[in-house]
Amino acid sequence: MPVKRNPLKAGLARGTVQVGTWVNMIRTPVVLTLLKSAGLDYARIDMEHSPPSMETIADMAALARALDFPILVRPPSGDREWVTRLLDAGVWGLHIPQVDTPEIARAVVAAALYAPAGLRGMAGIGPHNDFTPGASLAELNEQVHLTVMLESPRAFENLDEIVATPGVDAVTLGPSDLAQELGVLGKPEQASVIDGYRQRMIDSALRHGKDVAMLCDTPRQAARWVAAGVRIIVLSSEVAVLHDAYSSMSAELRSAIAQPNLSLSSRASRFLPM
Repeated sequence: MPVKRNPLKAGLARGTVQVGTWVNMIRTPVVLTLLKSAGLDYARIDMEHSPPSMETIADMAALARALDFPILVRPPSGDREWVTRLLDAGVWGLHIPQVDTPEIARAVVAAALYAPAGLRGMAGIGPHNDFTPGASLAELNEQVHLTVMLESPRAFENLDEIVATPGVDAVTLGPSDLAQELGVLGKPEQASVIDGYRQRMIDSALRHGKDVAMLCDTPRQAARWVAAGVRIIVLSSEVAVLHDAYSSMSAELRSAIAQPNLSLSSRASRFLPM
């Protein structure tokens, strides 16, 4: 039986925009089933600023492959140990932070892909090859989706070289870290300055035939960047969605309690116990 094809890469090959979300807090693998049922294409799991363990990621990766609902994982760093362990656990895609130079990008590719594209360490049969003896290295390389994260002015000094790196599938931007390094974090000009960097990244990706992944807070914001050429949307996070939904509903309910003559909206009332 051949190894499975990465559904994210298959969707991109069909020209379909891939829509997912960050998972920062929920550590039960079944959240992937929920997100797939909600119509998303993938989940991006954070290990850099969030606490999931390697064991948690391995459990999520196994379910992700069974569901054909890929996870992309951001490790604490893009070193060889993290790249190898995550891919061997069956993770289909990596989201590598702090890629400031083409040398870093090439090192990530070398750790993630087998020869001749890289020098990934050899493992036996396991989750990474769907326990398929004799899977070809080319098949296994085709499974892997690599996104590198540009988070500093230095990264943008090396923009075209990083984006053009063979083996890098997509680029994305770390807006808060970049804003901090540029000295505009929290200032009125932050949004316009960061949008300028987003556009530079998109322009470079289009020149080099690479995809762009973009973190968006709202569907309206996402639609804007899709129109600009982005094909991988990271729509909010489970933390933000839960916080916003509960904040809205609790405020509406408390207002209704304080004013009994006001009726709850259908949106709020449908979440109340029957």
